[in-house]
Amino acid sequence: MLMKSIAAGLAGTALLASVAFAQTPSATADKAPTAATTTTTSASGEWRASKMSGLRIYNDANESIGSINDLLMDKSGNVKIAVIGVGGFLGMGEHLVAVPYEKLKFVNEAVAYTGTGTGANPNARPPTTTTTGAATGTEKTATTSSSKWYPDHAVFNATKDELKNMPEFKYAE
Repeated sequence: MLMKSIAAGLAGTALLASVAFAQTPSATADKAPTAATTTTTSASGEWRASKMSGLRIYNDANESIGSINDLLMDKSGNVKIAVIGVGGFLGMGEHLVAVPYEKLKFVNEAVAYTGTGTGANPNARPPTTTTTGAATGTEKTATTSSSKWYPDHAVFNATKDELKNMPEFKYAE
């Protein structure tokens, strides 16, 4: 009987010691959040690459000419080429062209819209509006801020036809 009591006591002590050991914080766990916070705060003013895909491209006349499909970078991480999709519908019949990244001008403000979407500029988009409250009719134009992690659009000095006439970009396998 004494042997069973000693074995039970040792098992209970081992169980309590393992629970207490599991709750002791390690020194590296305490420092991990500080490193993540420092990295996050130092990225202000940068753009997210995931938000650049699909970014609309306009020409100098505010005509929509395509969108960014991909960004190609060199081995040091510098973006060198923007692959732009021109024409097509839902990705079908789209013509891909590669343009030098530095030829794109990125703009944070929305495209100027001066009409009803017909006439000289049918591809221009209206400004984004948001309603305040429960659709009371009080609307305000959304403002663009530099803290949204991506530009509103890019500008490339070409027409849609000029881009379609450029050599088609194909990914090498």
